[in-house]
Amino acid sequence: MTEEAGDTEGWPDRRRSSRRSKVGRVIETYELDGLGEKLEAQWTADGDDRSSLRELATEFNQRLLETALEEGGVTLLDGEVENYYRLLTDDAVTSGTRVQTERTLERNDVDVERLKKDFVSHQAIHTYLVKYRGVSRDDSTNENRTEKVDTSIRRLRSRTQTVTTNSLQSLVDAGELEVGDIDVLVDINVHCDVCGQTLTVDQLLADGGCDCRSE
Repeated sequence: MTEEAGDTEGWPDRRRSSRRSKVGRVIETYELDGLGEKLEAQWTADGDDRSSLRELATEFNQRLLETALEEGGVTLLDGEVENYYRLLTDDAVTSGTRVQTERTLERNDVDVERLKKDFVSHQAIHTYLVKYRGVSRDDSTNENRTEKVDTSIRRLRSRTQTVTTNSLQSLVDAGELEVGDIDVLVDINVHCDVCGQTLTVDQLLADGGCDCRSE
């Protein structure tokens, strides 16, 4: 039984509507029964049980990867799905490592290109929950502000990576720099002078603060 079939009266119309969203289509395609309800519950939970949109998108995409691997007959160890996902999506992973990971997955009968196209963003999760499931959350305005800041920083980091790579390559082409194949990594760390903790900006935003929160 799918998640739609067991819901309340009036859900058939809601089900047809949700299929117009990417998240709804992917849930149906991969037969991820109950996942929509789980996303809703985690986004609207209280206190520390509440998940951010980015956390939900990561969990959703990891579930797709896990399903694809299981369909390929792969026996998974604890943490293996999370590591595969990191190697596929983390900006800090080199292109060579990512290609090697993709080839490993392909040998296990995973259609990597299709899988990556089916991965969803946190914006898609938000649209699915708010527009197609009719969910609201009191702090959605604050969370959207954080998501916008996160997006801006990611774009800046990507731009810095591109400019640096192109600049170095121009020196190589001009014969002024000798270096093999390179991957430029851009990391942004934030240090709190009060508690002494140093976090990546991604971790700081995901955690909602540093160790000062517990003092």
